[in-house]
Amino acid sequence: MVSTSRATIYSLVYLLLFIYAPLGILGKQPDFETSFIGSWVIDNPDSGVSAMQMQLLPYNKIIIFDLTNSGQSNISLPGNETNCRPMPKGSLNEEIKYDCWAHAVEYDVDNAAVRPLKILTDCWCSSGGMASDGTLISTGGFKDGARAIRTMSPCEDCDWLENQMGLGSPRCRRYATQEKLEDGSFILVGGRDQFTYEFFKGTLENEIRQVEFPFLLQTKDEFEDNLYPFTYLLPDANLFIFANDRGIILNPKTGRVVRTLPNLTGSRSYPGTGMSALLPLKFSSPEAKSPDSVEVLICGGNKKEAFPMAQIKKPRPIFLPAFQDCGRIRLSDSDPKWEIEMMPSRRVMGDMLILPNAELLLLNGASNGSSGWRMAEVPNLTPVVYSPNKSPGQRFKEMAKTTIPRMYHSSSAVLPDGKVLVAGSNTNPNYDFRPKTRYKTELRAEKFSPPYLDPALEVNRPQISQDLSQRNLTYGHQFLVVVTVLDNVNVNVEDLMVTLYAPPFTTHGYSHNQRMIVLTPVKLTGKILKMIAPPGPTIAPPGYYLLHVVHRGVPSKAMWVQLTNDNEYKPCGYFKVQLRSRIGGMIPNPVGVVNPPIPDDIGSPYPINSLVPFGLIF
Repeated sequence: MVSTSRATIYSLVYLLLFIYAPLGILGKQPDFETSFIGSWVIDNPDSGVSAMQMQLLPYNKIIIFDLTNSGQSNISLPGNETNCRPMPKGSLNEEIKYDCWAHAVEYDVDNAAVRPLKILTDCWCSSGGMASDGTLISTGGFKDGARAIRTMSPCEDCDWLENQMGLGSPRCRRYATQEKLEDGSFILVGGRDQFTYEFFKGTLENEIRQVEFPFLLQTKDEFEDNLYPFTYLLPDANLFIFANDRGIILNPKTGRVVRTLPNLTGSRSYPGTGMSALLPLKFSSPEAKSPDSVEVLICGGNKKEAFPMAQIKKPRPIFLPAFQDCGRIRLSDSDPKWEIEMMPSRRVMGDMLILPNAELLLLNGASNGSSGWRMAEVPNLTPVVYSPNKSPGQRFKEMAKTTIPRMYHSSSAVLPDGKVLVAGSNTNPNYDFRPKTRYKTELRAEKFSPPYLDPALEVNRPQISQDLSQRNLTYGHQFLVVVTVLDNVNVNVEDLMVTLYAPPFTTHGYSHNQRMIVLTPVKLTGKILKMIAPPGPTIAPPGYYLLHVVHRGVPSKAMWVQLTNDNEYKPCGYFKVQLRSRIGGMIPNPVGVVNPPIPDDIGSPYPINSLVPFGLIF
């Protein structure tokens, strides 16, 4: 009798699960578990140039570029001798008289094909970001590139356009931070011996608008330590800026410091070079106008003495152990404090990337030393995944090791398929492949597959029907995503989230303009996922984003979407192509020349023959 009653109860429980789980009544299910700790594969044995800087553009190509005064790279410009120029003055390799090599390439993330590009002004330690129309904007650098603005449009045969005198600063904008603002323009913060910030539109021509910024003078010490300051646009239109060992909240329009934040120990920005990210801005309610919280994470770095001690020549350099701690601060609190936690290993000049499932990946860098040529030792080969939603003490997990050191001048990028491209590393002034060189110039490009790409989870991976989904989004407006999951028996709306990711410009251990917004779906009807776009541009500045549908921690492949202020409602499947079709477009010489304007070739709307044939209103 007892066993019969138990059998009846079990049957009822299973029946309830079968009926109510798909409806989401039983609540959100936990993320799928996996013991997979990632895997590495060589994607291309020779990227042509060392990847000091990297930016993914919305035609699935990555622009990789290096400084231009180092002499010979490993890939020639097309045209051989007819495309050479005299080696710039002050070159790091004075033995070479003519420069016939590419210092930038276009890298196809789907097939690893490399196309050489011609960049002339020196972008050594420059800044960058993607404009609202998908154009890469590079600023500053060294010598003839110190005040330069460069643009690279996202089309199949485009090349660099450059204005050597585009910036307002009379001095070198080198090691500065470039952050996109809510109107789609950029702010450029700091640089070597630069105690100002300036605004610019993100075009070759720039109206000079500089503002004195004493905070950067206050944070400069004997060894600088205030370069590439961590800078993030906040939902209230103010900026979080962290340089050296301290941070502030700044109103960039008035120059007023709104709040001074507690200090961290040591040096966290270049050359101490910790890692930092604005944690994903999560909206737990589809109609919410502000995120649940606003938090910043800063990890690693080193003592202020690390840089000078690594420069000691006799008897030998001293490479101080890097920091192992992380500071996490909730800026949305009334009295923000740093919460300190420990990474599994020490790390300096690593990268911190936000993954499609809203976790973070810490990779590259070294365990000892500082940023700079030959100023670090003990490569940190083990990536770490950081899960911000877990409890302290459970957030870090070590991944599979790489075999390739990624030290100074390495970079990385999250790809639309969820993999991570990792390239570069050159601790030498020139390209150096000599057998005796300890850390040779690295041209191999790898791809890392995070745990969510475990083959066993493939059945749980959502698939976006891009031709049936909306890809032109308007702030606060509804949009539809058509999504399927192979194992769709237990899929309910509470098990899904949508992430919007702004691909960053990554260089010197810092990802400029990296940003993720986590949206909660309104409703799932069949395969139609109803969403509401971010409420405004201070949450998500206008431009292109990678949209992933995430099912219990497993993300789909991304769909490119464009977020705009345009109030015109676009039907499903409509995608306004704004990719400029420019052939060549390089300046004949770098001396203050701006190319004449080339008319934009705005393509026709994305094919709409596959529009959702029903005007569903949910």
